[in-house]
Amino acid sequence: MRAEIVLFGDSITEQSFRPGGWGASLADTYSRKADVKVRGYGGYNTRWALFMLHHLFPPLTSVKPAVAATVFFGANDAALLGRTSERQYVPVEEYKENLRTIVHHLKKCSSTMLVILITPPPIDEEGRLKYARSLYGDKAMELPERTNEMTGVYAKQCIEVANELGIPSINLWSKMQETEGWQKKFLSEDSPSHGLRCGSRIYYLIRLKATILRFGHRILKTAFLCSKIHNMLS
Repeated sequence: MRAEIVLFGDSITEQSFRPGGWGASLADTYSRKADVKVRGYGGYNTRWALFMLHHLFPPLTSVKPAVAATVFFGANDAALLGRTSERQYVPVEEYKENLRTIVHHLKKCSSTMLVILITPPPIDEEGRLKYARSLYGDKAMELPERTNEMTGVYAKQCIEVANELGIPSINLWSKMQETEGWQKKFLSEDSPSHGLRCGSRIYYLIRLKATILRFGHRILKTAFLCSKIHNMLS
């Protein structure tokens, strides 16, 4: 049975298989080595993700667990109280505990599974307000329902949880902002929260580096088998 990589997250993960997306790029890289499965749920936070956990990753079953999984939540958890998206808000301490629960469950499914935590990306507050006005006109929100500063708090805590649990992480919030003009270069104008333009590529490139470094040797075992079969048929 081929190895599986599962991408677990919110809408950024859900949309990762759109043209040029980071999920599609990952699947292309490992097309002869592993199957990449998307388990992304638009609008979800870590609290809601817990309800899906046992269904998506059943422990102690005959189904072979994934060799690796990405956990990519936080953009919705960081919504602000008193604003239009407050129903998605999760307190930062609960967010951390939810991440721990998700990681522990995945490790229970397979102690050798590589779990990679990915922080939420930065927020283009001006771009989100502009986008809302283009959709709703005068009825659009006047104050941002998310801020880059608060999202950065959640990103920091995500990294802390990864360090605490001894697993790799990708600080997308910091990495994207290292590039001048990241708002225009990495985020789509018609969806400034999802990075569906060039942002998709940076998600993939940053992820891929960690993926290869951490579990490339496991994938290579599968690749070697595929090569042997190919040689036998040649």
